[in-house]
Amino acid sequence: MLRSGVAALSLVAAGVLAAGSAQATEGYFQTGYGAIQKAQAGTGVANPEDAMALSVNPAGLVAVGNQFNAAFTLFSPQRDVTAAAGGLVPAGKTESGNSLFLMPNMAYSRQIDGQSAWGVAIFGNGGMNTSYGNVTNAACGAAPFAGMPGNVGSGVFCGGAAGVNLEQMFVTVGYARKMGDISIGVAPVFAIQKFRGEGMSLFAGVGASSDPNNMTNKGDDYAYGAGGRIGLQWNLSSTVRVGLTGQTPIWSTKFGKYKGLYAEGGGFDIPANVSAGLAWDALPNLTLMLDYRHIFYGSVKAIGNTSTTLGIGAANMGLANGPGFGWSDVDVVSVAAAYRVNPDLTLRFGYSHNTNPIRSADVMLNILAPGVVTDHLSTGFSYKFNKNHGLDFSFGYVPRHSVSGTDLLGFGQNLKISMEQYEASLGYSYKF
Repeated sequence: MLRSGVAALSLVAAGVLAAGSAQATEGYFQTGYGAIQKAQAGTGVANPEDAMALSVNPAGLVAVGNQFNAAFTLFSPQRDVTAAAGGLVPAGKTESGNSLFLMPNMAYSRQIDGQSAWGVAIFGNGGMNTSYGNVTNAACGAAPFAGMPGNVGSGVFCGGAAGVNLEQMFVTVGYARKMGDISIGVAPVFAIQKFRGEGMSLFAGVGASSDPNNMTNKGDDYAYGAGGRIGLQWNLSSTVRVGLTGQTPIWSTKFGKYKGLYAEGGGFDIPANVSAGLAWDALPNLTLMLDYRHIFYGSVKAIGNTSTTLGIGAANMGLANGPGFGWSDVDVVSVAAAYRVNPDLTLRFGYSHNTNPIRSADVMLNILAPGVVTDHLSTGFSYKFNKNHGLDFSFGYVPRHSVSGTDLLGFGQNLKISMEQYEASLGYSYKF
């Protein structure tokens, strides 16, 4: 089983980077990993049930036994920008394409003895994904944009088809040990990031970048990084558990092909995050969960620096303190319930709310990355066919949320970015 599990993990690693990046998101972090967490709106810090617990709190490995888990998520985000007349962005509503994505994840756990266990997991993040077609844009042929370098005459920013695609794959190997009622886990985390950006040639052509030759339309570029996660679970009683976990930043190499776009010459570390959770077995067949998470988006300059310093002729994109997406840190609160109908069937429900990372002043640049959604509703079930084989399913809906603001170029153009999401996950579990 170990050999086949390693082979399967390798296939999933390829699949995570080959798949589209978008997922039901808190900013651009996923709302849970694996079908069980997703059915419960991302909760699970204090209630491990499968090997994917490693992705959120490695201390949970000692509670899940020997098992192998795999899942595929089908995700559909609806993203658009609505603009008033009188600025660079085409008036009316422009929708992003590429609205269907398939993303895999996989994990394996193995008990060493009664007090310790190890595991490995592969999963992904995403959401900073847009694809606006080469739409007609009357502003491209009118003053003051007509004739500007990099103006191709169409597209959201007069640079042709526009959008960004960010994909992040994580590989983590964890170890956990139980000492009485307390379990502690550690897990180094390795990451591969892939990025592509296009349609921003007007900004490159008119001096808004410190390196216009490495800002846009450069194809896929890769960055590599590493960090670590540590976690604790404390069984306060036979029915109440608490969990604490934190992940360092994933310190990464730079996107060299886009060193004229991202602050610090293409720097794009993955932000740190911390979580706390409470699980209560309110009844023999009912578990209630409450989780909190904080994501430090503002600590990464490419993400957190304000975009309001962007201006034609400013020559500042790509510099250490150059414009970013202007994202604030995000706080997430999630609640969930798992109801065991019988030994084979468990029904799951969840809701989470996160603060919106995007301020009104930063709306224009975030046409490319409209991570504005704040509420997540989810449900699902787990079914055991027998003592070895099981099926997990989840469905999630993220209601449409919008943020409005004005353009960054001084024309006073009103802009509104919006997103709505649908998601379904199907998972398989093998216990041995």
